[in-house]
Amino acid sequence: MNSYFARCEQQANYWLRNRPVGVCVYTGKYGCVISLSTEAKERGLKAGMRLNDAMAVCPDLVPVESNPTRYREYHTKIINLLLEYSKDVVAKSIDEAIINLTNYPHLDPLTIAKQIKRAILERVGDWLTCSIGIAPNAFLAKLGSVRGKKLDGLLMITHQNIDEILRPLKLGDMPGIGANMSYRLERAGIKTPLEMRYAGPDKLKAIFKGIEGIYWHYRLNFIETNIAAHDYRGMQAMRQISKEKRQHINYIDQLFMTLCLTLEKRMVKHKFYCKSVGFTARYDDGTRWDDAFAVTTPVQDAISLMRMIRLRVDKFEKLHNTGHIFNTEITQMRVGVTNFVNNGNMLYSLFEDMDRKETALKTMHEIKDKFGSDKLIRAIEMTDGKVIKDVIGFGSVKDLTELDYKK
Repeated sequence: MNSYFARCEQQANYWLRNRPVGVCVYTGKYGCVISLSTEAKERGLKAGMRLNDAMAVCPDLVPVESNPTRYREYHTKIINLLLEYSKDVVAKSIDEAIINLTNYPHLDPLTIAKQIKRAILERVGDWLTCSIGIAPNAFLAKLGSVRGKKLDGLLMITHQNIDEILRPLKLGDMPGIGANMSYRLERAGIKTPLEMRYAGPDKLKAIFKGIEGIYWHYRLNFIETNIAAHDYRGMQAMRQISKEKRQHINYIDQLFMTLCLTLEKRMVKHKFYCKSVGFTARYDDGTRWDDAFAVTTPVQDAISLMRMIRLRVDKFEKLHNTGHIFNTEITQMRVGVTNFVNNGNMLYSLFEDMDRKETALKTMHEIKDKFGSDKLIRAIEMTDGKVIKDVIGFGSVKDLTELDYKK
């Protein structure tokens, strides 16, 4: 989907259409712009800019506070529409999905793509445009969707035209190739995606220092590697903190709680308990504080996560006679969990007690999803009488329990 969050806002509010719109988690002076409308991009704005910087470049920018519920609702409608064309649909993110037509050889993919584009406009929203790539594997289809934005939002990549499509591209133009990997490839003598396509799998394996190099050979040579969603190895919840927000230590404490609650909800959904926990705080001066530890009894609930991290932070502060780890200089905070076990792999004595707690947590989150997050609130979720603000990112949607796809 093109400029997804911004176009959802323009879809919902007619008066935002044809105007430069910037969607922000917070619309304060130092809020971060997370999505821009096409009109804003044409003014030279980039996602990730601070709102005050964006306004300096484009004074008529309309800042809009993000509405995660709205984006999930449109996402659900779009996925349900795609399921009418194939039962094999993988939602890769809030604004991206893969439709596997391998088992529908009698269908013309170009015709299907045009029908989907038209159906989204007619049945979901007349301001919600998309770009579709068609190819024998998911990676090249994504590349086609990116390169096809200037070609009426539709591009098919085949054995006949792939070299022509890759020839003008730089390494950094390919999804998944960042600055560091571009540098590594160039040092090995591979300067372009076309050269990368014709490099042998063994050479790419040596450059990437692992099997990922072979996967890149597969991707550029029409072999599928990543259409299915991957299993969890770990989960993390992370948030940037604007200068405006970190002025008050209460906000830092509330954010820490929010991150732990987010992980609780994800683990409850998947019936996971974690045996390893990590915490990272980055500061305005460029320094960071990291901690990772194993737990003897697997945990799932936010209160346990918060208590264990706080105890270790307090112990570190006393042992090393340092200042407070949780302070108003934090610019980024992350809580991570990994080393999962499910309730079926736990000792009965542990399982019996944890199963009761898990059932209660699951019921609570189901009520929140159905009736709203403010209809049932635990004491730890209260802050000045308000429920902590919901947020959403462009990453994986496998944790969005609100989504009820038709299958």
